[in-house]
Amino acid sequence: MEKPVVTIVGRPNVGKSTLFNRIIQRREAIVDDHPGVTRDRKGVETEWEGYEFVLFDTGGFIPKTKDIIEAGVTSQVKTAVAESDLVIFMVDCKTGITDFDDEVSKLLRKTNKDYLLVVNKVDSIEKEMYVSEFYNLGCGEPIPVSAAAGRNIGDLLSGIVEILKNKFSSKRPSEPGTKRLETDEEVIHLAIVGRPNTGKSTYINKILNQERLLVTEIAGTTRDSVDVGIEFKSNKFLVIDTAGLKKQPKIKDNIEYYSALRTDKVIKRCHVASIFIDGFQGLTNQDLHVIRKVTDAKKGVILVINKWDLIKDNDLKLQTLEADMGYKLRAFSYIPIITVSSLHGTRVFKLLIKIKEIYEERKKRVSSSALNKFLTAVNREHQHPSVKNKLVRIKYGCQTKAEPPEFVFFSNHPELVKESYKRFLENNIRKNFGFEGIPFSLYFKKSSR
Repeated sequence: MEKPVVTIVGRPNVGKSTLFNRIIQRREAIVDDHPGVTRDRKGVETEWEGYEFVLFDTGGFIPKTKDIIEAGVTSQVKTAVAESDLVIFMVDCKTGITDFDDEVSKLLRKTNKDYLLVVNKVDSIEKEMYVSEFYNLGCGEPIPVSAAAGRNIGDLLSGIVEILKNKFSSKRPSEPGTKRLETDEEVIHLAIVGRPNTGKSTYINKILNQERLLVTEIAGTTRDSVDVGIEFKSNKFLVIDTAGLKKQPKIKDNIEYYSALRTDKVIKRCHVASIFIDGFQGLTNQDLHVIRKVTDAKKGVILVINKWDLIKDNDLKLQTLEADMGYKLRAFSYIPIITVSSLHGTRVFKLLIKIKEIYEERKKRVSSSALNKFLTAVNREHQHPSVKNKLVRIKYGCQTKAEPPEFVFFSNHPELVKESYKRFLENNIRKNFGFEGIPFSLYFKKSSR
């Protein structure tokens, strides 16, 4: 059965993300005392009194704005309301009713959606005397809470569950473009990472065929990481759109710092990371920084050259890009590269097929017999050179782990094995057994025979 959808809406800085984190009982949305911190819609499954639902946090609603990002957020809030089963309309007790609050109330009254009016920052009984002002919004009885202190949150959740239980007695339709993923099914965790404004959110919107994520031409419009479940050719993916990764010295404020920290956590929990780069700008040092983050975490990886439509007919640009990438990626030759246009949909689903292949490669195991047969052939072709007048021999090996793969080789002098020989061995393992897009580890230990 599909879970009901509950969405928190309101103008900026009324405490929506604080309430979101309080309900799901972990710090999932970025919270900062600065309007407009949340930009994309972020959903997490949660429960109260044994009743499960999906809770969405949204960006601040700012009607009639000329700012392109604020306008995009406001458009998303309207979409979120349309897709919700219950809306939590949040206002701020300290500031009272504002023109923006009036606009949100008008929006909700025009819909046929169920909603609750929640007055935040009511930290004490004394402050409840100010709550009655919010009856003027015409949105029913105001519910006083303090999201930061947790005051009356249990009562609010009980009210939410009561409404949802009364509303649903049959199976709900799936959200357009998505299918909820059952927890006992195999799901590929895919992180969409890269510099700001490389088309990550545009890609997800294209495969979903809806404006789920905010997209503008301004870098950094995604701040939180946002999870989207999809199914393609019987394969299930949890696709995670992330804030653009920047080098640490360029992170200027707390919001960007926590966004980057969240992206690091996403990389750690994904199976495969698709690293988006701007084909028109080419491969930058920041892109290499992102690649190293993913490979250091030993995750499956594919490099996605986006905005292909801007360069595919420019021969000089293509030659320059090919030469530059060939040089800069010489240490990452195992990483596959695909060209896409998120805007026009070129090869966007082929990327999912390739990601599935990389996911399977990450689970691959090489039998000890096959590995040692390979090692015998390698030793016959290229013995390790002597070091300090000592013969160095790689005698046998085995794969000790998958996801990510690890190999242990036993030598008479493991401490003398040269880095150049390690690279030679890695390249030949890839040549013989695959592991495309998979960073793996080689360890050398003292042999007992």
